Amino acid sequence: MPDSVTVPIHQDKLLLSEIKSPDDLKKLSIAELQRLAEECRNEVINLVAENGGHFASTLGVVELTVALHHVYNSPHDKIIWDVGHQAYVHKILTGRRERMHTNRQYGGLAGFPKISESPYDAFGTGHASTSISAAAGIAAARDLSGSGEKVIAVIGDGSMTGGMAFEAMNHLGDLKSDVLVILNDNQMAISPSTGGLKTHLINITLNKAYNKTRKFIWNSISLLNNEFGDAAKNAVRKLEDGFKAAFTPGAFFEALGLRYFGPIDGHNMEQLVKALREIQELPHPKLLHIVTKKGKGFKPAEDNQSKWHAHSGGFDRITGITPKTDGKPQPPKYQEVFGEALVELAMKDARITAITAAMPSGTSLDLFQNALPNRFYDVGIAEAHAVTFAAGQATKGFLPVCAIYSTFLQRAYDQIIHDVAQQNLHVVFAIDRAGLVGEDGPTHHGSFDLSYLHAVPNLTVMVPADEQELRDMLYTALYEINGPVAIRYPRGNGNGIELRKTFTPVETGKGVLLREGSEIALLSAGPLTGMALDVADTLQKEGLNVSVANMRFLKPVDTALIEKLAGCSTHFAVIEENSVIGGMASAVIDCLNEKGIARPVLKIGLPDRFITHGSMTELYRETGMNAEAVLKKIRAFYSGSTM
Repeated sequence: MPDSVTVPIHQDKLLLSEIKSPDDLKKLSIAELQRLAEECRNEVINLVAENGGHFASTLGVVELTVALHHVYNSPHDKIIWDVGHQAYVHKILTGRRERMHTNRQYGGLAGFPKISESPYDAFGTGHASTSISAAAGIAAARDLSGSGEKVIAVIGDGSMTGGMAFEAMNHLGDLKSDVLVILNDNQMAISPSTGGLKTHLINITLNKAYNKTRKFIWNSISLLNNEFGDAAKNAVRKLEDGFKAAFTPGAFFEALGLRYFGPIDGHNMEQLVKALREIQELPHPKLLHIVTKKGKGFKPAEDNQSKWHAHSGGFDRITGITPKTDGKPQPPKYQEVFGEALVELAMKDARITAITAAMPSGTSLDLFQNALPNRFYDVGIAEAHAVTFAAGQATKGFLPVCAIYSTFLQRAYDQIIHDVAQQNLHVVFAIDRAGLVGEDGPTHHGSFDLSYLHAVPNLTVMVPADEQELRDMLYTALYEINGPVAIRYPRGNGNGIELRKTFTPVETGKGVLLREGSEIALLSAGPLTGMALDVADTLQKEGLNVSVANMRFLKPVDTALIEKLAGCSTHFAVIEENSVIGGMASAVIDCLNEKGIARPVLKIGLPDRFITHGSMTELYRETGMNAEAVLKKIRAFYSGSTM
């Protein structure tokens, strides 16, 4: 539809209030699309200021999102958002505006695209570097079925550091399917000195006449004799490749088989719409390179993009300032305790290195980066590479500490097994965000690490119950164990215990008996130990004699302690913030079976399903992991098996 056709909207009324679906965008002029983008940007700022959420990434793709839904026909055409934390405007424009206040809340909208939530969400995302692979698969299925939809993958330059993105582009070039990859580059700005030339180049390469002429010349050459035709084609190809390589950064993508266009200003609505319309008609893999500003339109986010990647909400919509509360000072976060301890140790030991996969601040390795930059490595969103990179360092006698979120370490499982454990290399895995993480939901919960690490030979797996144990376990992992070690700890604040300035080694494979009883042995793993003690206190008042053990190690598990508890307890209950399948409870059951001891064992862990998003309180309640639910389960378990 021509840009001159407009929808009658009163200027004092929000355009956004008239948008019920992407179809309503088809009627808008370029000026109205730009106005709509600004309204969407304000909507996101107000939304996150009130409720929290991912922020800077969404602000950077507002114009792109509006332009995509103006040009393409979703949900027939498929738009896949890599990672997906930049999809808030996409959700607003696809019929979910009225529910956006429930974003990331229990029972509300997910913080990421989700197939079951809307037909406009073509593919569920949450981890990086997956969009091009998904788009290639959707396009291949389209080609087989003849369904004819357009397929678009939007991927940020950060996600391009993941090898999966390059694997997908390599395959896409071979498939020759009609897929558009949009590279959202928010690390560069378009400078006035080069912007004009780049705009000129994009206008040439997108021009219909240019592409028709190019196709006509190539077809005409092929009609000539083969020798002359091939020579001419090679000459044309070399001329075009040389021209593009000299003036654009697209030669690499062209080598993979994707036609490159750009870079263009990702905040210029007219350029975006023109580019998308012209590219839409080209029936082969192509990549459009757009340059955007992360946090665009909100100065605090523009000035500090890392800080404003996500926010918990409650900030001023103009200044970005969060009002101070009169609450008590919070205990340090587990990640901060880890980061500070690692710096303390590394300052005295030149063998220690720190490795992160694009999460220096999220893991608190930014402390190491600032203190010892020459021994700090951020490998980008490339977890598999991070693990094998660490393995390589270990072969040279260094002590690499690889800090990765639990859910992201899943992406490097083969490397853990093949490159580290099989060679028994001394690599320390600091596994942050273990267990439930709250509003980010199932793509980010660390629900499986005890299970997937349990089966790996040579690997020691530690689970600290508090901040001091985390410090001591890090020291133990570096200096008391000669082989691969994993330490898993949760998101958020610790218990607030007073920390020693020194480190004390933890005896490998040994738990701690915190309380002796004679009826129920209550075993815990990690910070839930505090709740286990509270549960034991309540049961004691009800007449049940309960032992409590902090197991500390999943592998090797303390078989002597389990056997001792079996000698004085008739029942076992195991609490762990991990899947009920394959974790600590499974290790306890295996131990009892191997020793021929028959005791009923109650597994109290995360249910065998993907856990939704919501506050930690709500999720503990839903999964039966709060104190009230645990007490109810133990009472029923004990009374039912002793009747």
